[in-house]
Amino acid sequence: MKHISILGSTGSIGVQALDVAEKHNYRVTALTANTDYKKLEEQIRKFKPALAALADEDSAKELKIRVSDTDTKILAGTQGVCECAAATDAEICLNAIVGMAGLRPTLSALNAKKTLALANKESLVAGGNLVKDTAKKNNVPILPVDSEHSAIFQSLLASPSNKGLRKIILTASGGPFFGKSRSELEKVTIQDALKHPNWSMGAKITVDSATMFNKGLELIEACHLFDVTPDKVDIIVHRESILHSAVEFVDGAVIAQLGVPDMRIPIQFALTYPERFESPSESIDFAKLAAMTFYKPDEDTFDCLSICRTAYNMGGLYPTAVNAANEEANRLFREGKIKFLEIGELIRTAFALDCSTKAYTLEEIENTEYAAREKVRVTAGI
Repeated sequence: MKHISILGSTGSIGVQALDVAEKHNYRVTALTANTDYKKLEEQIRKFKPALAALADEDSAKELKIRVSDTDTKILAGTQGVCECAAATDAEICLNAIVGMAGLRPTLSALNAKKTLALANKESLVAGGNLVKDTAKKNNVPILPVDSEHSAIFQSLLASPSNKGLRKIILTASGGPFFGKSRSELEKVTIQDALKHPNWSMGAKITVDSATMFNKGLELIEACHLFDVTPDKVDIIVHRESILHSAVEFVDGAVIAQLGVPDMRIPIQFALTYPERFESPSESIDFAKLAAMTFYKPDEDTFDCLSICRTAYNMGGLYPTAVNAANEEANRLFREGKIKFLEIGELIRTAFALDCSTKAYTLEEIENTEYAAREKVRVTAGI
């Protein structure tokens, strides 16, 4: 029996991770969420973790009252979430927190020498070398949970040394606006942006998919995870979300991972690695697959891809800055305060900041995040 902690347990990834944990009779030792004390209470009563935390302190107070009849200790705030990430009994910490809020818990899990199953893109995008150096110092692995990075990870097992790698082929669904021109995107609404064709995700991530900023994040994350440069990563739009990503070796062989679009497959592989077990997911019926299509992404229309590539190439804290600028612009769009196409325009304001430092601390990362968010708000007049 494995012991796991799940950060962001009330979100889409967290709920599916609990589904996997239940199927394999894993012991859940810690759970965290942001504000959803009602769903977290349900999870506490079902899985009986030793620890649980809510980032929002008022919500944590409410939860503490509601589960006072249980043995679960309730913690609050960022510190409480970090304590759950470092939970003594857990062997694996699955970080499914959305956004920059996941960085500190990632570092806490690594410093506690926990295997990190990472679904929080921003940890590596914003934390970069700090996160990688922390994992190396503590001799603990980072196992990708995103479907694309899990697919790359699994495909690379065909050549563990990676010496024969020619390129990574990172797939994208294209989101709800695939094929549209910039003029057609001028009047799209938040309701339009949330209609993802294949995946069920939270609102922030779904909007990132609509702008294709999420694929820019995944490009940066792939560079960190697999020690490659952006020119070694091809992004291909694959509307059916069956081929989750692939790698090409120098001998011309292409190895890919395929599966139905069900996040429980990569979640489970991260939790069971290096073993494989029966999954709650369905199997592909190849006879019913009409076709698999592939397209080059339209980076003129969806300029967030090139923004992320530029940020990585500029180095330093520029990836941190554009990520924070996106989080702020994404939020403003979801609140109806800006238009869809303004998201990319506002993200670009982060390049006006001086982020050229090569070595950086957690404090410098967080200061850059604050400055980028403020730059977006000022530019938007909010």
